[in-house]
Amino acid sequence: MASTSPSSLSPPEVPMELHISNRQKLLNCLRQHLSESSRPLHCFVLLQGGEEQTRYCTDHIELFRQESYFAYLFGVREPGFYGAIDIATGKSILFAPRLPADYAIWLGEIKPLSYFQERYKVSMVYYTDEIAQVLVDHYKGSGKPLLFLLHGLNTDSNNFSKPANFEGIENFETDLTTLHPVLTECRVLKSDSELALIQFANDISSEAHVEVMRKAKAGMKEYQLESMFLHHTYMYGGCRHCSYTCICATGENSAVLHYGHAAAPNDRILEDGDMALFDMGAEYSFYGSDITCSFPVNGKFTSDQSLIYNAVLDAHNAVITTMKPGVSWVDMHKLAEKIILESLKKGNLLVGNVDDMMVERVGAIFMPHGLGHLLGIDTHDPGGYPKGVERPKEPGLKSLRTARQLQEGMVITVEPGCYFIDALLVPAMENAKTSKFFNREVVDGFKNFGGVRIESDVLVTANGSKNMTKVPRKTWEIEAVMAGGPWPFS
Repeated sequence: MASTSPSSLSPPEVPMELHISNRQKLLNCLRQHLSESSRPLHCFVLLQGGEEQTRYCTDHIELFRQESYFAYLFGVREPGFYGAIDIATGKSILFAPRLPADYAIWLGEIKPLSYFQERYKVSMVYYTDEIAQVLVDHYKGSGKPLLFLLHGLNTDSNNFSKPANFEGIENFETDLTTLHPVLTECRVLKSDSELALIQFANDISSEAHVEVMRKAKAGMKEYQLESMFLHHTYMYGGCRHCSYTCICATGENSAVLHYGHAAAPNDRILEDGDMALFDMGAEYSFYGSDITCSFPVNGKFTSDQSLIYNAVLDAHNAVITTMKPGVSWVDMHKLAEKIILESLKKGNLLVGNVDDMMVERVGAIFMPHGLGHLLGIDTHDPGGYPKGVERPKEPGLKSLRTARQLQEGMVITVEPGCYFIDALLVPAMENAKTSKFFNREVVDGFKNFGGVRIESDVLVTANGSKNMTKVPRKTWEIEAVMAGGPWPFS
């Protein structure tokens, strides 16, 4: 008898038209921007793709992943490329590295330029050592040709994107300020083709989360569950890359917001009675997902676990129900905080007036991170703080990765959480302004609880939102699936 596959999915074909339309979107925005400021259109966008990196001084080459802005415009998976767009004509030019003859011995066939032109659907392809000459030859304006280079601040990382550099660049005029904000804004609103890839990344990751939930047992190591997730998304989804390093936290580790790094490498043994918090998302053809599931390791919620879990779930659901174009993301964060504080008050962890707690920022003690972030080619997609959008200063709110109003076509994560972090709780219970809100004896009973986070990837639609993530969320759903029940429920 043929065995049934543990997956109902298969990797979709990726139409290169997706990147053609991304280029066209940029062209339309740039042409409008230049016309409004009475600047000529005879100029080029020039981006430098990513380079392969070796591990320190060794010859071990790390698995290459394309620079995100370059991936957005050109979809090129190979390293060492440059890409140009002629703003006047709309023509796209790729520049491929000229490979040495022995590449064919060690790394495979040296593809002709025609291969890249056909694969990536660009107007023309040359070699990288021809950039200066080709751009001069195609330039129809007067004076030195003008290049718009990518240079600007990523407000999530505080790193700057690296402008293209090549031999002969001194013979060109360069503009380092125009391109970045325009191209970043293009990435904020997703096309249907982009949404299809984000949806697939969500579907395969959701399926993998359910697999992990079903197989989690006391006595296992956290990394074994990480391994299951990675296997499932690669084996059945063709996802060679993850969107970020997996967070596989159990017990008190689930209060460590970025657990899973090299100093905390998902290596604890799961114990009966633990809560698990698994934040994992696969990437498919550059586009990512970011999903967190929290569940009891033994498959049964205790009353304490139900209290904290449902506080977070109620916040998660309220935000998704309220989301629509024009809604302030700061208001959504405050809504999530308020619902969690009200639940903690009902559970007798907090006492007093919830509005007073909001004024004193008590919510940030239990949820120090922001409610969510833009998602796309990067897990923390850029565009959270364009010019004119100020970052809030208050605890919790200052961690928001965007303070924008929602727009149709945005994909944003909704990820409220409630954590018991000594480094925040102890000072708060000793602070004259906040100590009165805490029922210290009850809070102390949660000392090693860890935390709960529930995270879904949500599309802002014309009059509401659509949750792209498909995992069990209600406590009874999780218990049923962990007991071997089907998912999704028929």
